[in-house]
Amino acid sequence: MGDRIVRVGLVVGAAVLALLLLLATCGGKKKDEDEAKPPKKPQKSGQQAPAARFEVPEAYDAKKGWDLAGVSEEYAVAPRAGMIGYLQRAGGGKYRVKAVDARSGRTAWTGEAWRPLADAPGDVPRLAALAKDGREYFVTWSDGTLGDDPLSEADRVVSVDVYAAAGGARQRVDVPWDGSASVSAAGPGLVIGVGTDTAAVLDPATTRTATYRTKDLKFPKGCKNCRRLTEVVGVTSKGPLVNGAGEFWVRGAWYGRKAAPKKSTGTGIATSVSGDHVLARWDRKPAKKKPATTEIWAVHDGATGKVLASAECPKPALRPGRHPAATPSPDGRYLVAGNLAFDLREGTGHCFEADGGSKPLTLATVTDGGVAYGATGARSADDAIDGGGTPVSVRIAVPEPHAFSGASRLPVHDLGDVGIFRWTDSRDVHHLIGYAKKP
Repeated sequence: MGDRIVRVGLVVGAAVLALLLLLATCGGKKKDEDEAKPPKKPQKSGQQAPAARFEVPEAYDAKKGWDLAGVSEEYAVAPRAGMIGYLQRAGGGKYRVKAVDARSGRTAWTGEAWRPLADAPGDVPRLAALAKDGREYFVTWSDGTLGDDPLSEADRVVSVDVYAAAGGARQRVDVPWDGSASVSAAGPGLVIGVGTDTAAVLDPATTRTATYRTKDLKFPKGCKNCRRLTEVVGVTSKGPLVNGAGEFWVRGAWYGRKAAPKKSTGTGIATSVSGDHVLARWDRKPAKKKPATTEIWAVHDGATGKVLASAECPKPALRPGRHPAATPSPDGRYLVAGNLAFDLREGTGHCFEADGGSKPLTLATVTDGGVAYGATGARSADDAIDGGGTPVSVRIAVPEPHAFSGASRLPVHDLGDVGIFRWTDSRDVHHLIGYAKKP
């Protein structure tokens, strides 16, 4: 009897053990299958139109587009390549450059992560787009020391990364530089030392750097004022653009006084560079011994100094400490700056005066079709884009501003078939949004 009980117990025990093993095997198999499944692919940007965030000008379709969330404030657009590049945090104090197709919002390429130089915790590298000889580049830079001693100036450099906008090929160059660096990427090269009489110019195509000190600026013959208040303000295809006291020139290429508009006194300064164009402000000759009440704004060819278009504007009661930057259309035909608009192909310019108690107009964006967007009552172009003032549009060929809904946002860029808008949500998350143009 005892043996029988033992045999029955062994059978039951074996059955229970087998059942437990079966359950464990099934559970383990399910777990393994779940782990083996590839993670769900992230939804590609641009697959669905973003939810309506704000009103847009009637030229854009807010039902068709894409939305990139968590984009840094450092971004740039390469219009010919149709790319938007922006900085993305990679953890551990590192960053990477990511490029997306401006029309679909889909990722085109992602650069390797790198750690920028920084003098203070939280410093963020800068990013801009450059174009030279028909090719476009994204350029990032940061400055600091390469050595272990943060107080040592011996190893201080500006570290620059140059990416081909179309494919992401990257080159790095460290430019020795004493002190803090003021950098401009408005022309066909990166200028380090803007606002000083010493500058380094980096060619994005070759990453070669040329350094110019005061003795290298080639002051125009007979120009005494060129040696006063001397500062490099940018670069053209022919070399550095330099301001003096009421004078300006491009080193070794052309002298502003000899390229001055006919009605000017010959006294003027370069205020900004856009591509290979120079925007300059000129004093106007008085009429019939009366003080001049206007001044001339002219767009010069960066290679020759030739005036491409000009406009007259009333003199301001107080001279601003900073002039508005020039913003071109993607194809380069049109250019806007503050209350100025130019058609470089037709050689025409227009100044939108604030008269009759009206608020001043600031233009921020211009399309290849010659439509400019801006706002009245805005403090600057950035303020207009961020929703300041009353939004307006103006067709440059018929310069009559038209106001539209005050809730509308202005495009930061227009690339022909898509407009790029920026927006910050209630959680302080930055977005870049692309809305298709209506047919």
